[in-house]
Amino acid sequence: MNTNILITSAGKRVALVNYFKETLKEFFPDSMVFTTDMNPNMAPAGYVSDCCIKVPRVTDDNYPDILNKICIENGIGMIVPTIDTELLVLSKIKKHFAEQNISVIVSDEKFVQSCRDKRETQYFFETNGIKVPQKRDIEYPVFPIFAKPYDGSLSTNLHIIRSYEDITSSIKEDKKLIFMELIDKTVYKEYTVDMYYGIDHKVKCIIPRERISVRAGEINQGKTQKNYIIDFLKEKLNYIEGCVGCICIQLFYDDKTHDIIAIEINPRFGGGFPLSYVSGGNFPASLIKEHFLHQEIEYYDGWKDGLIMLRYDDAIFV
Repeated sequence: MNTNILITSAGKRVALVNYFKETLKEFFPDSMVFTTDMNPNMAPAGYVSDCCIKVPRVTDDNYPDILNKICIENGIGMIVPTIDTELLVLSKIKKHFAEQNISVIVSDEKFVQSCRDKRETQYFFETNGIKVPQKRDIEYPVFPIFAKPYDGSLSTNLHIIRSYEDITSSIKEDKKLIFMELIDKTVYKEYTVDMYYGIDHKVKCIIPRERISVRAGEINQGKTQKNYIIDFLKEKLNYIEGCVGCICIQLFYDDKTHDIIAIEINPRFGGGFPLSYVSGGNFPASLIKEHFLHQEIEYYDGWKDGLIMLRYDDAIFV
């Protein structure tokens, strides 16, 4: 059995690589964590992994074959993706990899597609009884309005529109923008919820993380919270067809009224996962138990409540 793990597009995911390394050693002391990157010499996470391998852009036609070759040559039994742009590509080839006993930790193509297109994400939430921001018509605006691309990531091309003067020609002509109500952050708190789904597509762990402050689209200061969100999501999303591994749901929560407004899903490990891991949400261990040891995972809620994460810059010197 191949028990090495490959984390793709590793980039700056130093903590994630380290968590997989320390967890893997507990189960298989001689196994290794590999990484890939387009430029290994400039990827911090590549230096903390056991080996970082250069790959082309994920959209390259040869990428699946190159990835397969890397796995065969290095005894890889599990692939863990980290960026949005590779999820659809990997979801399309994961069955082929599974035939070679390589688990690609990505949800099925249909679910990934519904997460990548925020219009489909809104429909997914609504059909599961979860409230989403009210839609706005830019031609007949009700202010304030929030606009974002339906396929965006990393918090880019976002717009807050408070008056007619803010409606520029570039905003009106951008066909990718979707328009919705602006959520009042003096009333609602912003959360990212890390959720682990087993190979049976049932949720095994739910960890809400309050986003106290955000930098460049990622949580900078956060706090784990055991609150109403857990029971709400467990009821609404106990089972998601085709969903496996870690997903992150972003939502707004009014802790006085328990009103929840969901905005998007990232079907991968998020940038704030270190907070969930240190609190006791050891998703890497769950993946190893399920995919390498073929153990059944039970629902787990023993993680630490009220743990605060304060991030800061660090560096690797080469």
